[in-house]
Amino acid sequence: MATTTSITTTYAGEEAGKYASAALLSGNTLSNGLIEIKPNIKYKQVLKRLSTSDILKDGSCDFDPSGTITLTERVIEPLPYKVNLQLCKEDFRSDWEAESMGFSAHDQLPPRFADYLLAYVASKVAAKTETNIWSGVAANDGEFDGFETILTNQPLQPAAQEVAGTTVTALNVVAELGKIVDAIPNALFKDDLAIYVPISMYRLYIRAQAALGFVDRFNNQEMGDVMFDGIPLKVATGMSDNVAICTYKDNLYFGTGILSDHTEVKVLDMADIDLSDNVRIAMKLTAAVQIANPEDVVTYGITNTGN
Repeated sequence: MATTTSITTTYAGEEAGKYASAALLSGNTLSNGLIEIKPNIKYKQVLKRLSTSDILKDGSCDFDPSGTITLTERVIEPLPYKVNLQLCKEDFRSDWEAESMGFSAHDQLPPRFADYLLAYVASKVAAKTETNIWSGVAANDGEFDGFETILTNQPLQPAAQEVAGTTVTALNVVAELGKIVDAIPNALFKDDLAIYVPISMYRLYIRAQAALGFVDRFNNQEMGDVMFDGIPLKVATGMSDNVAICTYKDNLYFGTGILSDHTEVKVLDMADIDLSDNVRIAMKLTAAVQIANPEDVVTYGITNTGN
């Protein structure tokens, strides 16, 4: 009697972290380090905020405590998400992987395809995570509130740093980016200050520069190297069209528990369970974003009802 082989593979703990890390961190924003990443959050993590006032006084011989120190906090709470897929082995019996499935009627999912499928699923999760980071809405299934959503109701953001948007074109993109720069407070200018823009706005800016005869200037530059008024333009592929966010890198946080025991990836052949030809793939992960200091953010095209 021929030996029947089935596939039942479980990736958990450290091994699961490799797949889930790829799923979460392969998107443009996280893979390029555009924002801060906080891994291993089991439940919640507090982002401490410190502000001071009137701390500098005239010198004297005595120690004289003065000024005001205010400690506040914002919380980042990664929420659980999952991927559940079911495939039928019948769909692969006649394709180019058929030989690798074996010649028995009780064949198995092609092992190379199983690896490919895990990588494919990871890439799709990464793409969805990229969109969630910027424009996700927690009320939608499979999404968490992205930075755009958080900033639609944010009392701490000054109204003067909320720039009204319009439909951006190659003809007005320079003027619209200029409005963002004009709204940046002097105290906000620091080394890692950047304007996060959707890829559509970035492309329109390059087109506008080409129309002005500066195309050669950008031919050998990567997306992260382009500047506007001395401020880097960072492309956030998950951001909505006609919006932009200006702040510094360590003000934007992505939290996840990808290295915790709660992360797992499973590939399970159902043949020995219900005698079907189905193979199931399951992935569990957690994710969320948070802004540490909303008062240090300039927005374009995002209406804030909280300020």
